[in-house]
Amino acid sequence: MTVHLPHRAVRPHAVRTHSRRRRTALYAASLLCCSAVLTALPGGASAAPAPAPAPAAVAFADEFDGPAGAAVDGSKWQLETGDNVNNHERQYYTGGNSNAALDGQGNLVITARKENPGNYQCWYGSCEYTSARLNTSGKFAAAYGHVEARVKVPRGQGMWPAFWMLGDDFGNVGWPQSGEIDVMENVGFEPGTVHGTLHGPGYSGADGIGAGYTLPNGAAFADGFHTFAVDWAPDSITWSVDGNVFQRRTPADLGGKEWVFNKPFFLILNLAVGGYWPGDPDGSTAFPAQLVVDYVRVTTND
Repeated sequence: MTVHLPHRAVRPHAVRTHSRRRRTALYAASLLCCSAVLTALPGGASAAPAPAPAPAAVAFADEFDGPAGAAVDGSKWQLETGDNVNNHERQYYTGGNSNAALDGQGNLVITARKENPGNYQCWYGSCEYTSARLNTSGKFAAAYGHVEARVKVPRGQGMWPAFWMLGDDFGNVGWPQSGEIDVMENVGFEPGTVHGTLHGPGYSGADGIGAGYTLPNGAAFADGFHTFAVDWAPDSITWSVDGNVFQRRTPADLGGKEWVFNKPFFLILNLAVGGYWPGDPDGSTAFPAQLVVDYVRVTTND
């Protein structure tokens, strides 16, 4: 989704013409959001152990330590505000600590609420939900290394949590030329499955290149914390869940299309409500819903 929403402070997201459209909010300086339609691997595919990392230097880390109710560290994150017409999401992303705050136990909690205390206006009229979306644009970006977050996703129809990255040159080249790496996405109607996807020129939106990972024995990701990661090198990106590798992508997977992932990317965390891919919440969806983040870490081999 490359179209900016008028009079919004949230960045655009990748346009999709398919029921699995992705979240898109617009942030003032122009950022873009993931669009995730994936070619899922067979559910519960067996996963080899992740390769042992080389000696690494910490390039970025947030352990979310601090008092309950505190806002995120503004030297590391910025919050986007606005709605997202491109994915037809239902939430309004708010600033401050109203929907993104520390819990005093070493976690960041992103909360989606069925409310509209600020009389926010969304693409469909008065907003029905609020949530939060954070990114490190202008504060941190890196090329290559091990990128991971330990996360507990919310449960419920219409929930759409994600941990992902955008090319740091987005403001200059736009999307999908900037590239997008979706480390983890989950949609509420698939409680036991997460997706990892690449988007770039000629393979964006519904044509993104990716796969899914399904927990064994009918387990749900909302039942506990899980670690979602990519190991990223020149011409290679490998995804894992809890150390179990489930896909590796190289330029050979793109059928001659341009690989745009040999450059710096910045980080994004968000919890969307509704949209083309997850569908809207229904009577079974409990609010408030929470995406709980234990930490985000990026290590490099520099």
